[in-house]
Amino acid sequence: MPLPIATQSVPIRDFAHRMRAGTTEFRRANRALFIGGFSTFSLLYCVQPLMPLFAREFHLTPMQSSLSLSVSTAALAIGLLIASVISDHLGRKPLMCAALFTSAVTTVLCAFAHNYSQLLLMRFVLGLVLAGLPAVAMAYLSEEIEPSSLGYSMGLYIGGSALGGMTGRVLASVLSDALAWRVAIAVIGMASFLAAIEFWRSLPNSTHFHKSRFNGPTIVAGLRSHFRDRGLPWLFLLAFLLMGCFVSLYNYMSFRLMEPQFGLRQSEIAAIFSLYLMGIFSSVWVGKLADKFGRRRVLWLVVSVMLAGLWLTLSNSLLLIIGGVALFTFGFFGGHCVASSWVGRRAMGAQALASALYLFFYYLGSSVVGSLSGVMWESNGWHGVVLALSASLLAALFIALHLRTLPLVTDDATVSQPPSM
Repeated sequence: MPLPIATQSVPIRDFAHRMRAGTTEFRRANRALFIGGFSTFSLLYCVQPLMPLFAREFHLTPMQSSLSLSVSTAALAIGLLIASVISDHLGRKPLMCAALFTSAVTTVLCAFAHNYSQLLLMRFVLGLVLAGLPAVAMAYLSEEIEPSSLGYSMGLYIGGSALGGMTGRVLASVLSDALAWRVAIAVIGMASFLAAIEFWRSLPNSTHFHKSRFNGPTIVAGLRSHFRDRGLPWLFLLAFLLMGCFVSLYNYMSFRLMEPQFGLRQSEIAAIFSLYLMGIFSSVWVGKLADKFGRRRVLWLVVSVMLAGLWLTLSNSLLLIIGGVALFTFGFFGGHCVASSWVGRRAMGAQALASALYLFFYYLGSSVVGSLSGVMWESNGWHGVVLALSASLLAALFIALHLRTLPLVTDDATVSQPPSM
């Protein structure tokens, strides 16, 4: 059955000179954004497997140790809105490069923290400066990549995020087990500095970006436009729920697997984090499916996969738990790929602001849901965490099903097939 077309007229965009698949510039952009996503998640989430070590060394509860991640994601959420405004004046590439270089240096400084308060302060600064890359990466892709290839490029960027998240966690686990958590953080920071150099060398300069001065009324108008859209606010809320659930599962899975029932070591838990490889595959594969069949037809399916994976982790079998985490990870990265590229397609103006709002709620969910799940862990253990995340994912599934009824936004992206919005 043909999908309904929006009756409201929408401005037509010029896609004539965007980067197309198969060109050198397209490959360079994808390589750079893959590296950027890799570094972002590696720097941000390298502390996640170290939370039990923080709890032991600094005499913390699991929820208190989770602040080492929550303060970063909260600062990142705030920084995203600021960075999106700054990028409209400075440009996309300069801001992303500065974010990667400064966040790498800040991570190295985290290794020299004398107490937990200092570590939290440096992690807050890290989140603030790191915001410059994710705030505009999706806007850069939406501006520079022609629409029929956008899902693939977005998938590669998110795939880089998945690989970075896995590598940061695995490397931190192994190095902390063999040496110390400070060594682990310092190594990840130095490696990210080298990655920042390659990002700067590879990323093509923007050709469809136009600098603009800070204009308060324009920003307010952009906010009103995005929140009045029939789809964008739902996508923002979906980002909040999906990311909050994803971070919560990995936050407290380490604590569960170190309990006497399983008794895994840090280096053994690192193998669990290798399931991030599922995200690399799913983000690219699901992105292609969304380009072909439409985002509305794919989104609710990957959210359902997350829910099924979550329920599998209730088992006392380590094999079933690993399978559940794999399904959960597959569904999350697929869902994030679909939702984030959908934001880029629906936002007909103020692209960077739309991307920043999506990621603001995305990382805000990481902080809020991640902390609330800690309360459930301390009161009801893993069953409490699953209960809280199930409620969140059921709400996300309702949103995904509601988005299936959304009138389409049409533009020149609809080439020879029905619109995939």
